[in-house]
Amino acid sequence: MSDREIMNAKGLGSSNYKYPPTRSRFDHNDSIRNPELYGKIKNTKDIKYSSKFKYPDAKKHQIISFVKSGVRILGYGLLIINLPIAVGVLIFSEVIGIIEELV
Repeated sequence: MSDREIMNAKGLGSSNYKYPPTRSRFDHNDSIRNPELYGKIKNTKDIKYSSKFKYPDAKKHQIISFVKSGVRILGYGLLIINLPIAVGVLIFSEVIGIIEELV
């Protein structure tokens, strides 16, 4: 069922519908416009809800970010001394940046 069908079932999708002046537009506790579609909404047996969500480890991300910044500073400092080595160090810092996003 699409979002549009759900909104239409709850009476939110019709833009030409005029809400009564005494009711709020978002007060739809008992004002279902299409009961057949609303029956599909209430049937949530097929929906799997997971209470476990894997959050990224902020401490590891911070440590890797500091290491990446240090390698970048080293690479920019090496630009004055040796260009090919500096380029290699800066490319390595970008690899560390990719690893940082995967943590």
